[in-house]
Amino acid sequence: MVPLSWYLILSAFVFSAGLFAALGRRNAIAVLMGIELMLNAANINLVAFWRFGVAPAENLEGQIFALFVIAVAAAEVAIGLALIISVYRNRRTVNLDDLDLLKG
Repeated sequence: MVPLSWYLILSAFVFSAGLFAALGRRNAIAVLMGIELMLNAANINLVAFWRFGVAPAENLEGQIFALFVIAVAAAEVAIGLALIISVYRNRRTVNLDDLDLLKG
């Protein structure tokens, strides 16, 4: 059986990669991918703590929370990609440094 600490280490690594992608990139799509990685790291933690909790067969809270996070992530991706496509059609770039939408 895989110990809980391995899941937590994996989750920390995935979250760190997502944080680096969200903060270190200039491309809007890469930033969205980084946010998705951070949400997936949270899902790994939720399911791991559910699995190693008290009586996991009776309590499904971890899995239910993970499903809610997946649903929120799917909505975030749909809205984020729609915004990025709209910005690209108007400005012809998805580079976040070039986007200053408040200027005419």
